[in-house]
Amino acid sequence: MSRTVSSLALIDRVKAGEAAAIARLISRAESGAAEAHEALARIYGLAGRAHVIGVTGVPGSGKSTLVGKLCAALRAKGERVGIVAIDPSSPYSGGAILGDRIRMTEMASDPGVYIRSMATRGAVGGMARATLDVVDILDVAGFDTVVLETVGVGQDEVEIVRASHTTIVVSAPGLGDEIQAIKAGILEIADIHVVSKCDRSDANRTLVDLKQMLMGGLRAAPPGAWHAPVIGTSAFSGQGVDELVAAIERHRHFALESKSGEQRRLAIAEFRLRKTAENLLLDRFGEKIAQAGAPLAARLMRREADPYSVATELLNTALLRETGHEQDARSKIA
Repeated sequence: MSRTVSSLALIDRVKAGEAAAIARLISRAESGAAEAHEALARIYGLAGRAHVIGVTGVPGSGKSTLVGKLCAALRAKGERVGIVAIDPSSPYSGGAILGDRIRMTEMASDPGVYIRSMATRGAVGGMARATLDVVDILDVAGFDTVVLETVGVGQDEVEIVRASHTTIVVSAPGLGDEIQAIKAGILEIADIHVVSKCDRSDANRTLVDLKQMLMGGLRAAPPGAWHAPVIGTSAFSGQGVDELVAAIERHRHFALESKSGEQRRLAIAEFRLRKTAENLLLDRFGEKIAQAGAPLAARLMRREADPYSVATELLNTALLRETGHEQDARSKIA
């Protein structure tokens, strides 16, 4: 007879780096199970040591391949690396291809690397809902660097800048625009720009254009500000990977020692607070809709009411009533 292990009981095993415990607690974080909240709260208190690197860019820019090369370089320095690769979910089945893991198979047997693929499950912004909890779990498990590879499928997937200490934006030549980062609306969020596939003959133009565009921002930057470098890389030849690792290390020191780095960490904390509150609210609201939404939807279908009045009624009968019950319960306890 099997017995379910509590999430709290998994914490010591996660701290010991046990892969099965890490996977199980991550799965519970992804499911949003209330039983895991206390364990995740304790994990948060133990985390804060790992360097979180966000990697984003438009589709086809070579993000996954770059993450693989970056991981190999960090492993050569003796660092343990956790990778969270996020893929879009199907709007019909809810599943995801999780193709990023396929492009990282050469690292799967390395005990110093942990790869977790995650589906967005409808979340916007380029990340899954449980991404930050997963970062904490890998942090506590002893991984020195955690790499977040975002979906990067549209023009507003920029939440990564509020979740990572160092953000890398990947561009590639020959994708229909000279500067794909501009098209994606993510030029300004980069701490480091990478132009991949630099073994191609048209890569130099993309490098030059990026550098010229960034020059305008340098003139307006305050003294002591970080200036995002532009680095050309090639997965085929290995060009630029060592330069990228050096730039990441420089930015890591900048983020830890500068005033702007402190402000970045505060912004990450504010983002974490807002996203956690949103997730809890959405979960509670979803339960109430399941209970009370059908009759209201039927009235809406028959056009006996308009969407605004019905939505207001749903809020009043669900969340506001629940708040009143909680206040009554606290009064009785007091």
